[in-house]
Amino acid sequence: MSTASDLIYLDNNATTRVDPAVVEEMLPWLSENYGNPSSGYRFGQKVNAALETARERVAALIGSEPGEVLFTSCGTESTNAAIHSALAMDRDRQHIVTTRVEHSATLKTCELLAKRGHPVTWLGVNSDGQIDLGELERAITDETALVSIMWANNETGVTFPIEKIADIVREKGAVFHTDAVQTVGKIPFALRDMKVNFLSLSGHKLHAPKGVGVLYVNRRLKFTPFLTGGGQEGGRRAGTENTASIIALGKACEIAAQQIAHEATHVKKLRGDFENGILARVEGVRINGDPVNRLPNTTSLAFGGVESEAMLMLLDQRGICCSAGSACTTGQHEPSHVLRAMGYDDTRARGSLRFSFGRFNTPADVARALEIIPEIAEKVRRVAAAA
Repeated sequence: MSTASDLIYLDNNATTRVDPAVVEEMLPWLSENYGNPSSGYRFGQKVNAALETARERVAALIGSEPGEVLFTSCGTESTNAAIHSALAMDRDRQHIVTTRVEHSATLKTCELLAKRGHPVTWLGVNSDGQIDLGELERAITDETALVSIMWANNETGVTFPIEKIADIVREKGAVFHTDAVQTVGKIPFALRDMKVNFLSLSGHKLHAPKGVGVLYVNRRLKFTPFLTGGGQEGGRRAGTENTASIIALGKACEIAAQQIAHEATHVKKLRGDFENGILARVEGVRINGDPVNRLPNTTSLAFGGVESEAMLMLLDQRGICCSAGSACTTGQHEPSHVLRAMGYDDTRARGSLRFSFGRFNTPADVARALEIIPEIAEKVRRVAAAA
């Protein structure tokens, strides 16, 4: 049984280690600086000032104005808030356009809205996981309220041409939301130069704690709150702020801005060395999705002749954390909706694993993983052949 000291964590798209500097920044706001930021006295206003500093740090990373940063509990809340706000803008525009490869925060919300009578157009993808921009343009009508398309897929790492998509949506007169939960801190961008109306991000994907997120709301957009009650967040999101986590997220964004070149070099090299090593050492492995237009840290690999669940169990025993390219629901191994949308058969989908790297990974992690994974793949194949 492995211990924390020899853990090889290759699942950074699921969550990330909280940066020690972020923990250090956060701790005083859990202990001595515990005031309510909505209080009028100095003790509370000190906390409020720290929240505004965090807002400025987030804005600096995503290239927006601080006033366009709305703190939430997570990426899922941010996405729900964006969708419901867009639908509230005009009763005559209730149509939604999205893709078949979205995160469940978008997917399940749109499925529920479709059951309630909202028309939803689901865009397909090709075998590289890319949408057809012509199909997108044709899908947007005078009744379209919102186009919601993720920036980077959480399973494959495939990135969509968001700037081009945003231009098309703006030209057609609809509102555009992008789920950038996997993108922020990995790819540099500036929202002030883009036609994006809403953007979702989540703290625990960029080395901040779980339970805090952001919704970017373009300052020119009319916004309807998803949570109502008190006047927090300028009346846009009710509920007492999760102050320590928000301050931690601000610090994480400050560090991410400093480390973003590291993502494009060091982390990308780790991913490349790992991927090339697996392809050289294990027969019958294929890359899932666009091998060029993808996040620098992510690879989704289909291992021929194996079941990903068996691989995961044995890798876990050897201290390697990664994810299946499919989900288990109520005990049934269901192929990934993302890989099925890309046209892959169930065998390929069920044999896929996602490996995602971060700045705390090392070349030693890659070297050790390249020793273990081929051995495990061969073992699983032998067992399957003997069954």
